Amino acid sequence: MKDIKRRVVVTGMGAITPVGNSTQECWNSLISGKNGIGPITLFDTANYKAKLAAEVKHFNPLDYMEKAEMLRSDRYTHFAVAAASQAVEESGIEGNVIPERFAVYFGAGIGGIHTFEAEHTKLMEKGPRRVSPLFVPMMIANMAAGTIAIRHNCRGAAMPAVTACASGSNAIGEAMRLIRHGYADAVITGGAEAAVCPSAVAGFVNMQALSVSEDPDEASLPFDMRRNGFVIGEGAVSLVLEEYEHAKNRGAKIYGEVCGYGSTCDAYHITAPHPEARGGAQAMKDAMAEADYAENKTVYVNAHGTGTPMNDTTETLAIKTAMGEEMAKKAYISSTKSMTGHMLGAAGAIEAMACLFALKEGIIPPTLNLNEPDKDCDLNYVPKQAIKAEIDLALSNSLGFGGHNACLAFRKV
Repeated sequence: MKDIKRRVVVTGMGAITPVGNSTQECWNSLISGKNGIGPITLFDTANYKAKLAAEVKHFNPLDYMEKAEMLRSDRYTHFAVAAASQAVEESGIEGNVIPERFAVYFGAGIGGIHTFEAEHTKLMEKGPRRVSPLFVPMMIANMAAGTIAIRHNCRGAAMPAVTACASGSNAIGEAMRLIRHGYADAVITGGAEAAVCPSAVAGFVNMQALSVSEDPDEASLPFDMRRNGFVIGEGAVSLVLEEYEHAKNRGAKIYGEVCGYGSTCDAYHITAPHPEARGGAQAMKDAMAEADYAENKTVYVNAHGTGTPMNDTTETLAIKTAMGEEMAKKAYISSTKSMTGHMLGAAGAIEAMACLFALKEGIIPPTLNLNEPDKDCDLNYVPKQAIKAEIDLALSNSLGFGGHNACLAFRKV
């Protein structure tokens, strides 16, 4: 069963994001520097310090599910099902894999918080008899994975990754290991989140994690000395991972190979990164070692890059520690959160997608709004405009509350 030589490739992708509701639309937005951030429309922000979010636009869940299914599932599951449906359709995997060898690993940092808010309001205002009998299954963070598995007849493992903002990357990395070690031939993976709601925004604001700027072009400022917090985003991105020979034998389209994965914990603090970036650096080292990184490789790093003061300086240190200062300065680095906001449990998934497109098309997406570089963030963050560059290896960093660190490595096939 266990064969570490099994290669893992990506054969389909899907996206529901603040900058587009397909992978191609999303990618075109990223390389053109389209900002997906704007005023919050999902609730009244009159009493909130934070007024902005990166919301999904022009999305109708009825394009992907029946009305009855929509009504008994949370917004985050709507996004997940839609992205997974796109990815499965593009891959052509359905019907071409044994169901018992077809799995789902899907990340969510929070889960059904819209449902939680709505049902708690009913409880407080109308009493316990008015709480929906579907409250728990709509709310729990594994339900996106379960719903996707039901829809696509995935009878292998169906599990969530719930590691805060590293959830999407951990889901993809663990899905890769599932295939590599012989427990599945294909896995639907990725991440979803829908937390633009009063309680989440209030909580993040009160812990001083969110930007309170009211200008969409002055809000998400990764690696800029003016940065003062992240902008909350929402959406989902899904990837179909498949064993290479299995994909090749059926003539599948291949985006690239998932060739490395590191997963660590700072074991330090519930929200703050370790000041020496020990966990983030080790995750990068592990992913790079598995990907056979060498100093002659041209590397792109899609940074976690949230725009919070501590994250960006600590992540810069992690990159330098993992690669060595000389090689770190040669790498291309950017934060697509400058355009998508921080999609929490979906962040690692959209950033994996960006890495695969960057490899395929030889274009590095920019870090938008980087007008005043921080002296402690002194690497090449590809400011303001995309650039053309042929790269050999793409790394995606994700860091989450609880000290979770994940790094994914991708290369061309």
